[in-house]
Amino acid sequence: MDKNTATGLGLIFLLMVAWFVVTMPSEEERARQLAERARQDSLAQVEVPQNPVAQAPLVTQQREATISEQAESEVATPATGLFSTSTETEVFETTVTTPLYTAVFSNKGAGPVSITFSNYNSWDGEPHQLISDSSKSAYNMGFLTTENYNVDTQNLLFTPVSGTADVALNNGETKELQYALRLNDGRQIVFTYTFIGDSYEIDFEAQFIGVSDYIVGRAVDFGWTSKLNSSEKDRTQDNLETAAYVYLGDELEKFKVDDVGREEDTFNGNVQWAATKTKFFTQFIKPLHQTEAAILTGEMSGDADDPLTQNKYTSAITSGIPANGILSYQLFVGPLKYYDIKRVDEHAYDMVEVGYSWLRWFSDPFVRFIVIPFFSFFSGFISNYGVLVIIFAASVKLILSPLTFKSYKSMAAMRELQPQLKEIQEKYKDNPQKQQQETMRVYKKNKVNPLGGCLPNLLQFPILITLWRFFQNSIILRQKEFLWASDLSAPDFIINLPFSIPFLGNAIGGFVLLMSIAMVFQSKLTGGMSGGGGGGNPMAQQMKVLQYIFPVMLLFIFNNFASGLSLYYLIFNVLSIVQQLYINKTLNKGKETEVAKA
Repeated sequence: MDKNTATGLGLIFLLMVAWFVVTMPSEEERARQLAERARQDSLAQVEVPQNPVAQAPLVTQQREATISEQAESEVATPATGLFSTSTETEVFETTVTTPLYTAVFSNKGAGPVSITFSNYNSWDGEPHQLISDSSKSAYNMGFLTTENYNVDTQNLLFTPVSGTADVALNNGETKELQYALRLNDGRQIVFTYTFIGDSYEIDFEAQFIGVSDYIVGRAVDFGWTSKLNSSEKDRTQDNLETAAYVYLGDELEKFKVDDVGREEDTFNGNVQWAATKTKFFTQFIKPLHQTEAAILTGEMSGDADDPLTQNKYTSAITSGIPANGILSYQLFVGPLKYYDIKRVDEHAYDMVEVGYSWLRWFSDPFVRFIVIPFFSFFSGFISNYGVLVIIFAASVKLILSPLTFKSYKSMAAMRELQPQLKEIQEKYKDNPQKQQQETMRVYKKNKVNPLGGCLPNLLQFPILITLWRFFQNSIILRQKEFLWASDLSAPDFIINLPFSIPFLGNAIGGFVLLMSIAMVFQSKLTGGMSGGGGGGNPMAQQMKVLQYIFPVMLLFIFNNFASGLSLYYLIFNVLSIVQQLYINKTLNKGKETEVAKA
């Protein structure tokens, strides 16, 4: 192996290592306006702000701490003042059934207490139910009254205007569910939900009749207060992707708690939407009116890498009640599936990590306009997603093959120039400047680019890095079976170890093991392809060792990631081996022809 080729391959290796180190998942640190709060019980850390944010909306500054989770699970204490005059005393539940989900709504808070998906199961095979706290509505509207009372609608009993009969929708149908909080003198707050049979979207409207002037600043917080249930067996990975988001000023802000405890952040301005999500599911709130701020909270009960750690995130949007007394929102409660959530907002899918921030300029269009349409189109003809991954890997390899061929052709040309380059090194060993000039003259004369073997490979990196992130976080492969893998979005462990190895764990995946073996074979072919240097060359010996170290390193890195990702790289490497064997044969045949002509 010649020195330049070895340097180029070493550069590729160093870039990959640097990429893994620099881009390991971590949250950006930003200044948070925190308030010290006192612990009220052993089950939840409920805190009272000591230093209110100066520029936060009035309702946010003046509202006191919420009650503890233990108290929340009990029968709510009736609100005082005007909002204690509601005469409703019984709790009623109404089931809303669509082809996509079954939701149970309660008049306590006038909102959903459970949402169970028809087409998505939890890791244990049971239909996934999203809402953790089923004692009251997951949606809440909070405000401060002129009588100085904090009111949370999720603690109040509404009257079911639509009755308590269950609601069933077919595809294409829309139906309403309406609740009213009826107070004295005809004053009331009316919540209206409009369901769409073939969509996870829900239109929501809150109408304030005769009560707006009793709300301080006419400002209300509407948001989601329940923890989202985890759906994956690997709770650690699910927790890493659990967070809250807000989109305002045409920028996405991610809110993630890094330490044990509770944190809150307020984002002032006109909010386009706010959401919380787990790895594959989300609840999403988009106001259809002017807003003042978003309030995101997060709680973490233990270390981030502890699978028993509980993560709870909430999101609320502060709005002023307009003159007509109506606040309107688009809600989305469902899977993070591109075409479904895109209908609500073009930027909603930005919550899915399809690439690192410095590469989003490439990752976003590549995923949205190539990867997702590919799987969406071909899944209409091929139901096996493992086969689709194989076809996709073959397609990417075919598209990149001109770059690969150019790389190997350049490496072969460098190999042929080795005798001349060695002569120059010996002749001008005491004159490095002259040696460099003569070396470049040889390259120019033979029309060889010394970086020709490296640059084509580097140009493939944006694609490989994007797919690295996308296959781990996309719901496309979730619970799709292939061969021994029961879920292509999770590891496919086939070997259980009697002990645990740091970073690797106590089991080894099947596809990642085959991928590593294929990489060893591919590295040996690449080493033989580059030629030069001889077995006694120290650089050649180092690169020979690297042929084995690098695949082992990737085995450790990939082992606990999605098996679909390992399957993709396995197929990509196998096709690279076939391509290298073909190129080797073609180049050797070309040499034999030249010798015969001579």
